Amino acid sequence: MKTLFSILAVIVLVSGTAWAESRVPFPKIPKGQGDESVHDGVDIRVDHMKFLLHQRDETMYKGIRTKNEQIEACVSCHAVKDTAGHAVSYEDPKHFCRTCHDYTAVKVDCFECHSSKPDPEFAVGGTSQ
Repeated sequence: MKTLFSILAVIVLVSGTAWAESRVPFPKIPKGQGDESVHDGVDIRVDHMKFLLHQRDETMYKGIRTKNEQIEACVSCHAVKDTAGHAVSYEDPKHFCRTCHDYTAVKVDCFECHSSKPDPEFAVGGTSQ
C-alpha cells in the first residue's frame, strides 16, 4: 500500500508540474551574441518601443544616426539561426522579435522596410560606423 501511495504521489506531482507549466506559457527569449547590450534587458523588454520611436525620430527628422541604436544592430546581435546555421527571417516563428510579439499578439511592421536578417556590415564586432 505504501508503494502504491508513493507511485501515485509521484504521478500527481509530475503531472501537476507539467500542467502548471502549460497553464502559463512564457516566451523563450533568445540571448544576444555580444558581450553587452545597448540597453539593460529589463529596460529593453519594457520600453523598446520608446527607444525605437525615439531613434526613428532622431534619424528621420534630425538626421542623427548611431550604430548601436540602428535596427540592423539589434537584428545582427539577436539573430536566431536555423539548423543549417543561417539566420532566420521574420517569417520564421523562431525570429527573436516574434518570440515576444507572437506571445503578446502584437503586429510588427519594422520588417516591411527593414531586413529581418543580419547585415554582415553590422555583425557583432563589425566595422560599420
